[in-house]
This record gives sequence, C-alpha cells and structure tokens, in this order.
Amino acid sequence: MPKHKVFVSYDHSEDRHYKLLLQAWHANPDFDFEFDSRGPDVAINSTNAGVVKAALAKMMMTATHILVLVGEKSHTSSWMTWEIARAKEADTRLKFAAVKLSKLNTTPPGLLNIGTSWATSFERDRIVEALNNAKVGY
Repeated sequence: MPKHKVFVSYDHSEDRHYKLLLQAWHANPDFDFEFDSRGPDVAINSTNAGVVKAALAKMMMTATHILVLVGEKSHTSSWMTWEIARAKEADTRLKFAAVKLSKLNTTPPGLLNIGTSWATSFERDRIVEALNNAKVGY
C-alpha cells in the first residue's frame, strides 16, 4: 500500500507537541504515512492570511488525507475551521481522519456527519488504522 500523503490540522498554539511526535514517527521508514508539517503562524484575520490560505490550499491539493488533531480548543480555532472546510472543496476532496487528544474535547462541527474515520487514541497504530479507513469528506 502506498504511503498516505497527510495534511495535519491542529491548534498550533495548544497542540504543537503532538505534531512533533508525528514528525518523530514520520522519521521512521516503517511509518505508513508522510505529512506536511508546515502551517500558519499568523492570525486568520491578518493581512497575510490570504497568502497563507493559498499556500495551505496548495499543500492540501497534493495531499490524499487530512488528519485533524482535536485538542481542547480546536472547536474554536478559526484556522482549523477553515482547513476542514477547504479539505472538502471539489479541487481538494481529502479523506478525513481525526483523533481526540482527550475524550473530553469537543469535536469541531466540520467533522460531524461527513464519515470521519476516528482513531481511538493518539497511538501510531490507531492513527494508521484511521487513515487506512478514511473516506472523502462530504
């Protein structure tokens, strides 16, 4: 099976350490996906947001999947809301997988009722399984 090309959506201010763990897993040649670790470091309503959105959309168009890391504040993140919506657009149509970093975290509304494949925990095998089972969000 070819490696999944994964765009990771997460709250950059709160959940960065999970992205770093994904990077460490990615360094292992046996890991079943590759991901793009770049992301926005500007506010979505800043004057630079248009440039960042264009760059993110370009990265999404080369991906096959979106993996959403659902942290405590993810459901209130304007960037994550935009990334989830953008991943559903006709020129992107990514397969959706997600993992709650805590069972108490609120699911971003954009992940509901679209067939998101959920990892049961933030563990390598569970995430790979969710990616393998992911379907295009609608």
